[in-house]
Amino acid sequence: MISFDDFNKLDIRIGIILEAEKVEGADKLLKLLVDIGDEKRTLVAGIAETYTPEDIVDKQIPILINLEPKKLRGIESNGMILAVDIGGKATLIHPDKQVPNGSKVR
Repeated sequence: MISFDDFNKLDIRIGIILEAEKVEGADKLLKLLVDIGDEKRTLVAGIAETYTPEDIVDKQIPILINLEPKKLRGIESNGMILAVDIGGKATLIHPDKQVPNGSKVR
């Protein structure tokens, strides 16, 4: 269990995927450029087994934006997408209607 104060530390925003490409030498990773309203960020996501880059461009997704950056395959990832795990594979979640990029998830 975590406290409500701990939950409030999570900054989850909606962003739209502007660009996506496979990470060279990695079967599971895609490099994403995501617009989160006031900035664009590069993220690396383990979703390439489920999605092609063409499948996800222009999709809105929730992103944890206050996570420490991490280098994956030499690419700095500045956030983490939120997805559903079904049998070890990611399924993206989306708002049920278009919302402004950068909208806070609560």
